[in-house]
Amino acid sequence: MIRALAVAICFAGVAWSQTVEEPQDYRNDHYRAPVPIALSGATTIGAAEAFAMWQTGKAGFIDVLPQPPKPTNLPEGTIWREKPRHSIPGAIWLPNVGYGAIADVTADYFRSGLERVTGGDRAQPVVLFCLEDCWMSWNAAKRAIEWGYEDVYWFPDGTDGWAFLDYPLEQIHPMDGQPQAGD
Repeated sequence: MIRALAVAICFAGVAWSQTVEEPQDYRNDHYRAPVPIALSGATTIGAAEAFAMWQTGKAGFIDVLPQPPKPTNLPEGTIWREKPRHSIPGAIWLPNVGYGAIADVTADYFRSGLERVTGGDRAQPVVLFCLEDCWMSWNAAKRAIEWGYEDVYWFPDGTDGWAFLDYPLEQIHPMDGQPQAGD
């Protein structure tokens, strides 16, 4: 009985996520919500496909999980510790580039990261991801396509799907040059 209920819940979740239609523009709010099953111009991949690409080393991996800024109103003497990010080994972390609207300085940071993982070749494969049900990766992949990247892979299950299959994770840090709050 419990197994049947778990299977029903699992399939109900899949059916519900498949009903999300691809919007014409970027998602600008409620970023942690079911995502569409595809992104026009990108190839949607699952964890096994992402792992196979990672093993070949022929694709650049970009993690776009947002990173909250250090609160400006912390009491004097408060110790602030950034939450560690465990991600796909070798991926670069470009926090905050997946919002629907980004500042020019953030767009420049994103472009710099894309150039870094592709060697400046817009035909090089690039995999964009975040967490499961996170519009940040969808927005970032859409933006990369609009900027002329030709071989964009969207990995909507992100590190949640990766970790579920027990693929390796490592702690990563944001790529140098990250814009600060107020930039």
